Amino acid sequence: MIAGEALKQAVDLDPSLADRVTDVRLIIAFRNRLVHGYSGTSPELVWGIVQNDVPRLLAEVRAITGN
Repeated sequence: MIAGEALKQAVDLDPSLADRVTDVRLIIAFRNRLVHGYSGTSPELVWGIVQNDVPRLLAEVRAITGN
């Protein structure tokens, strides 16, 4: 949830970031699903995202921030 909100605010400030983070709009949309508790957000879906997508996101954010 924190990553999705941070990305939303960052993209609002610098729209060019949307081109530098893979699926940034989907990340933000998924954050909204989690926060608002929409149906269909299963623990398996969340865990799959953690395992398969978060490492790429972390690498992209590190490349952008230089950390």
